[in-house]
Amino acid sequence: MPRAMVVFSHPCEESFNAALHREAVAALTRSGWEVDDCDLYAEGFQPVLSAEERRNYHDTSINAAPVQGYVDRVKAADAMVFVFPVWNFGYPAMLKGFFDRVFLPGVSFDLADGKLTASLDNIRKLAAITTYGSTKWRAFLAGDPPRKLITRAVWGATGFAKVKYLALNDMNNVTEAQRKAFLAKVSAEMERF
Repeated sequence: MPRAMVVFSHPCEESFNAALHREAVAALTRSGWEVDDCDLYAEGFQPVLSAEERRNYHDTSINAAPVQGYVDRVKAADAMVFVFPVWNFGYPAMLKGFFDRVFLPGVSFDLADGKLTASLDNIRKLAAITTYGSTKWRAFLAGDPPRKLITRAVWGATGFAKVKYLALNDMNNVTEAQRKAFLAKVSAEMERF
């Protein structure tokens, strides 16, 4: 059975993002995935990269030790799905910290003789499910960093897995019908994932 690691980053269980997270997990499970449900807030993930971790960042013999459990989960996955809101045109600090502390040399990439190569070749599929307070146009004008990081940087670390980016923009103005339609789209996409 293939394994999908779902990385969820939102502090409020009553949020629309939490509903998206629940639906993604349910749809993946219905379609035959074994789901490793990683709720960063519920698990108490520590997002702050310590001075010691930064000093050891390039030493692949010890750099993963503080987050070894998360590294093992990423390495055991065949797919990764990130569920998060976009705040101030970026990730929640919790998710940014996950990337900083877990996507390390020797984990998500190798660096030899100044050349970077992808290391997450176990990840065959990649998806992001997200919401924006801004319109698509404002996100575009701001450069849409979250989309670029998922569809370029994280995607590149996988050795070019199949990628899907699902976003609902303008959350302050969407209707209940639009939220329901997006939830249904997420469900359908995760069932086809």
